[in-house]
Amino acid sequence: MEVILDYHTLQRAEERGTNEFEIRDVIETGFTISAKYGRAGKAKVYTYRQQRLNKYYDQKRVEVFYIIDENVIITVTVYVYYGKWEV
Repeated sequence: MEVILDYHTLQRAEERGTNEFEIRDVIETGFTISAKYGRAGKAKVYTYRQQRLNKYYDQKRVEVFYIIDENVIITVTVYVYYGKWEV
């Protein structure tokens, strides 16, 4: 299925600490999460082991929300959370 990354999603990705590669990876291999307003969502936890805003984090969780229009996935937004999760 074709994936179109909306400009808003790419802007938020840069601000929140992810990138196009991870967004596509989440859509292809992430696990399904609940979403509102008729959207779909997927998430994936990545090893991070870095500092972000002067605080160290072991992992980051990337959540991508999107719509499916016929055979095209169009991203709506992306959220990134930092911490530690059981995988």
